[in-house]
Amino acid sequence: MIPENRVPTHPGEILQEEFLNPLGITQVALAKHLGIPTQRVNELVRGKRGVTPETAWLLAGAFGTTPQFWLNLQSNHDLALNRPKREVKPLAMAS
Repeated sequence: MIPENRVPTHPGEILQEEFLNPLGITQVALAKHLGIPTQRVNELVRGKRGVTPETAWLLAGAFGTTPQFWLNLQSNHDLALNRPKREVKPLAMAS
């Protein structure tokens, strides 16, 4: 469920605060371990980049989570940020 009164936490912040910091892993070390550019990890942590399916698979493998975990974090964040300003009424169903 997507909260209506706040934007869900960006997955990059979750990555930093719930995984990297507690494990004492730097962004550079994670990037090297995953075989991706450090800039990619840094942009994700800073909320400048979203989690792609490929990145979700890499993070899932590194941290023992699922790719769905990472994609769901991203999806919830994106949906909350892009909620329409107006409500759309349902289409009437023909009988």
